[in-house]
Amino acid sequence: MYQYTEVDQKLVDERVAQYRDQTRRYLAGELPDEEFRALRLMNGLYIQRQAPMLRVAVPYGLMSSTQMRKLAHIARTYDKGYGHFTTRTNIQYNWPTLESVPDILAELAEVQMHAIQTSGNCIRNTTTDPYAGVIASELEDPRPWCEIIRQWSTLHPEFAYLPRKFKIAVTGGPEDRAASQVHDIGLHLVKNEQGEIGFEVLVGGGLGRTPVIGKQIRPFLEGRDLLSYLEAIIRVYNLNGRRDNKYKARIKILVNAMGIDAFREQVEAEWAEIRESDLRLPQGEIDRVKAQFAPPAYAADAANNDLNAQLAENDDFRVWYERNTVEHKVPGYRIVVVSLKPYLKAPGDITDVQMDAVADLAERFSFGEIRATHHQNLVLADVKQGDLLQVWKILNANNLARPNIGTLTDMIVCPGFDFCGLANAHTLNIAEQINEKFEQVDFLHNVGNVRLNMSGCINACAHHHVGHIGILGVDKKGEDWYQFTLGGSSEADAALGKALGKAIAADEVANTIEKILLTYIEQRKSEEESFLDLVRRVGVDPFKEAVYGADH
Repeated sequence: MYQYTEVDQKLVDERVAQYRDQTRRYLAGELPDEEFRALRLMNGLYIQRQAPMLRVAVPYGLMSSTQMRKLAHIARTYDKGYGHFTTRTNIQYNWPTLESVPDILAELAEVQMHAIQTSGNCIRNTTTDPYAGVIASELEDPRPWCEIIRQWSTLHPEFAYLPRKFKIAVTGGPEDRAASQVHDIGLHLVKNEQGEIGFEVLVGGGLGRTPVIGKQIRPFLEGRDLLSYLEAIIRVYNLNGRRDNKYKARIKILVNAMGIDAFREQVEAEWAEIRESDLRLPQGEIDRVKAQFAPPAYAADAANNDLNAQLAENDDFRVWYERNTVEHKVPGYRIVVVSLKPYLKAPGDITDVQMDAVADLAERFSFGEIRATHHQNLVLADVKQGDLLQVWKILNANNLARPNIGTLTDMIVCPGFDFCGLANAHTLNIAEQINEKFEQVDFLHNVGNVRLNMSGCINACAHHHVGHIGILGVDKKGEDWYQFTLGGSSEADAALGKALGKAIAADEVANTIEKILLTYIEQRKSEEESFLDLVRRVGVDPFKEAVYGADH
């Protein structure tokens, strides 16, 4: 993984010192609240419903075991013993005190971490495929390109005050595990007719009040032109994006208002002015960054001749292996997904003890690296087949081996009204209700892959618009109600879900999901027809009838 240079470290250290003084001045009454608000947001600190919330950057989801141990230490020392992983692969602490944040940032800087640009109207954390570099289907590892974007975008002076926050996702192959088509910019590594690898560029995707699937602005972009083309796009947005209404300030609104052709024309004109500037990436620089992501020293004898026997002898291990591990491009290895969706726990939460356990596992069995996923789980990317049984036992002992990856209970859920000052409705209690209803693993595996996303407000932090089943919490005269959509997807076949009907009362959410799933089981042609495929084949009417009756 990428290691800080002296310049990187100096930048982060100086930012910590700067923020420490800003906090001191604020607490002494020397800095007005409104001025401090902008400064704390630049350093990832929000004031939420219960307490301050600090969001720590995890660039493209990659952490070392040392960094994970530091995150565990911070949870123990400055919080209530846990953290929360988000859909942008960052980690949030929900209970730090205002005065302790400079100390937290100083501790993060010791392990090459920070909270810069995890908030505010700037370029946020770039995300990518959690299987980058280890999945056979990718054209190229996208992480070096994410790192190049990180270095370019961090404290970019021209883009510190954009009309609204800005998010970029990069994928390396035909699958999309980063929801790239609902980002402000989506970058897909592709191969042109000459066999050269470059980027397909999408622009104007996003969710929230106005959900939009991104539009192609350029079918092929050479890698050396990546930064200049990104700069051109964001310059056009920065100059033309609305600043009078934050609900209409995202780039998706501008692209829709101008039309993709007119927007592309302005971008291409701007790009022509800067393409040959020092933004053009020398091959030597590309190679330098790529070298930081060289494959680890894989063992030639990693295959486990006893694996089939172990799977046959232990049903629990077999079920976990089938659901929570993925084929690796190197023979003898397996990708392990660590479930952060245990029974009756908040999705995405992880305790300090669990963080230490994952750090230990990474050091012993996966070259000391951990990845966070868009789906709020963790990944050990390089586990030998011969170590899988031991890894499972340790994960199981730490409540991290629930075999539910890709199933209904592997849900994306925002913190909702319990924590977020913007939320209209609770989500965590509804997640518990769903877990209680669908505790049986056999039923979940019979249903197969179902992506459930639930947001507590229209800001859509949990991406409910693109869930196979999407749930949006709304407030009705002081009571929580929940609106359903069906048929969304954030993957390569990205689509927005269609509304099911009127909102559902809080105590009926899990029962409503049961009706939807039983309708799917009844109507599918075979077990090979997925829930999403069925919804696309028959539409939402059969589900409406099951939920609301024949007179819907």
